[in-house]
Amino acid sequence: MSTRTVKLLIIWSSFISTYLVNKTTLAQPDFVAYVCENASNYTINSTYQQNLDNALSALPSTNSSSGFFSFSTGQGNDRVNSVALCRGDVNPEFCQSCLNDSIIKLRSICPNTREAIGYYENCFLYYSNQSILEQTGFKLAGILINTQNTSDGSRFRWEWAITPLLDYLRKKAVNDGGPLLKFAAGNVSGPDSSTIYGLVQCIPNLSERECNDCLEGSINEIPNFLNGRAGGRFLLPRCNYRYETYRFFNEIADISPRRPVSQQPGKENNTKRTIILVTVIITVIVVMIMVLLCIFITLRKKRKKMMQSSSKLVLMESMAIGTSECLQYNFSTLKAATVDFSEKNQLGRGGFGSVYKGNLEGGHEIAVKRLARDSGQGDLEFKNEVLLVAKLQHRNLVRLIGFSIEGIERLLVYEFMPNGSLDRFIFDPTKRTLLDWEKRYKIIHGIAKGLLYLHEDSRLTIIHRDMKTSNVLLDAEMNPKIADFGMARLFKPEETQGDTSRIVGTYGYMAPEYAMHGQFSVKSDVFSFGVLLLEMVTGQKNQFFRIGENMEHLHSFAWKSWRNGTVSELIDPTLKMGSGSLRDITRIIHIGLLCIQENVNDRPTMAEVVHMLNNFSVVLPIPSEPAFFMHQNNNPHMPLLPEYCKSLTESSALGENIFSANGLSLSDFIPR
Repeated sequence: MSTRTVKLLIIWSSFISTYLVNKTTLAQPDFVAYVCENASNYTINSTYQQNLDNALSALPSTNSSSGFFSFSTGQGNDRVNSVALCRGDVNPEFCQSCLNDSIIKLRSICPNTREAIGYYENCFLYYSNQSILEQTGFKLAGILINTQNTSDGSRFRWEWAITPLLDYLRKKAVNDGGPLLKFAAGNVSGPDSSTIYGLVQCIPNLSERECNDCLEGSINEIPNFLNGRAGGRFLLPRCNYRYETYRFFNEIADISPRRPVSQQPGKENNTKRTIILVTVIITVIVVMIMVLLCIFITLRKKRKKMMQSSSKLVLMESMAIGTSECLQYNFSTLKAATVDFSEKNQLGRGGFGSVYKGNLEGGHEIAVKRLARDSGQGDLEFKNEVLLVAKLQHRNLVRLIGFSIEGIERLLVYEFMPNGSLDRFIFDPTKRTLLDWEKRYKIIHGIAKGLLYLHEDSRLTIIHRDMKTSNVLLDAEMNPKIADFGMARLFKPEETQGDTSRIVGTYGYMAPEYAMHGQFSVKSDVFSFGVLLLEMVTGQKNQFFRIGENMEHLHSFAWKSWRNGTVSELIDPTLKMGSGSLRDITRIIHIGLLCIQENVNDRPTMAEVVHMLNNFSVVLPIPSEPAFFMHQNNNPHMPLLPEYCKSLTESSALGENIFSANGLSLSDFIPR
């Protein structure tokens, strides 16, 4: 491919700002670069679109320890290959958030295209009907250029500094990065007392040779595209690199290129040049000292003001939170209780901090949540949990005992739950046997009552927004308690729906109207509860899993099993060996399918769900197909298996305990 052809395919940063994008569709931030390959589009409701929906839905659950995501599904020309990669210095929470934004944004700006790629600062997402290992050219290249030029006198020395830095990083990423990393970053001294920072990265499933060839080929393009620029980025699906005159990553590797930057091949130093360089260096040093002195004096004054403001803020926070129904602890007391927040006392790690087990004087056990210092929303999440949870009193909500504020430290003190979170039981092949149907139904019923309290019975309507098995804790008697209210939102009595530009939560549990448009309501929690019900009955995570030779998603597999009368294939085998009634278990699946319907108005309220759980004589409506797996249907309200429903009605009237391989709960329409 000629240099002229490659240049025509470059995605300039200035061109991106003029690209036609409907920014009102979604609230996700703009990509720094993207490419929509329009050579081959797919049709709406085609097999390729379904495979693409399935691939992007499953992709967030395939994370490796290196922030690399990969999932493929489908056959032939309808096969979808999807990959995502976060920058090697990005923490897992920001990585997951970046991927969620990418999935929504790329589908919006590249509709109906079989191949597309989008780059954020911290991650990129790519999907195609072609294998990513075959993308060896520059068809999907993005080159972003720092508009600042180097001076004519230092251009040669500038390029002489960049090349050895990137070459060294390339070798370090290929040889030392390991098979699951292939990332390196660092810096080197440049001309005119400057520092040049660089970063290189390959997708982890490339071989060492493929990674080396991709980086080496793109680095060799610097004279063609980035000549004389003070910074730039070369973005490809297989690899990328960047260099700047400022630090743009979180950690700096120990970089020491083999060739000193001061050496210049083919030229000898002379006395005149040495005198000029020394004079310039001395002048620059004097000016820098004067500037730094002025900056130091200015920052010192600002620091005093900030410290005074910070003291006032902490005092105001303590006074505001102190009105809550909980105690304020000394930081030193909680530090001693958790043995200085030791790793052996760590119970888990969440999106905004870690949780530790603690023992107060007298042997009272507590759980201490320590908000992460690098959390951008740390103070917001802290205030949210204290001011909300402290006023909530319900047997199915984790009780907040107290809090602590000292300097930058923010701590929450909860009652200790000895059995941990629900997901550690339900998805563990050994521990799930401890949860027979009676215990699972008790847990389901308790969670439903806790959500009903939040939605209708508490002082204000509260939307949890992150309802999932890992946010349900179990006490010593296996009673469920809803936890983690850092993302919860408050509704006034007259409000029924909210909108947000900040999508938070877990992708697989999000209601479609929230994930796509930022709209949330009590029905958003109902959707998440429905997903949790299916997980409780099946013992399967909310993701793709293999059934024979086919890949199925929990939503679609539950729907197909219920529709086809093969519910027994869906139920956790450990439940079949117990004393639970298949009709009762099937009814829970039925309720779960009602909760995950795409239309918000079709979903029941939590009050209706609790009524269904308490009264098995209540007739349940026919659910429509689940969200994210909708297909055309000429008669979506046609009753399913009417003959069996009739026989079930007769058997129910006789009081029989039906346990059949084709068992279905009685279904009919009821007015709302």
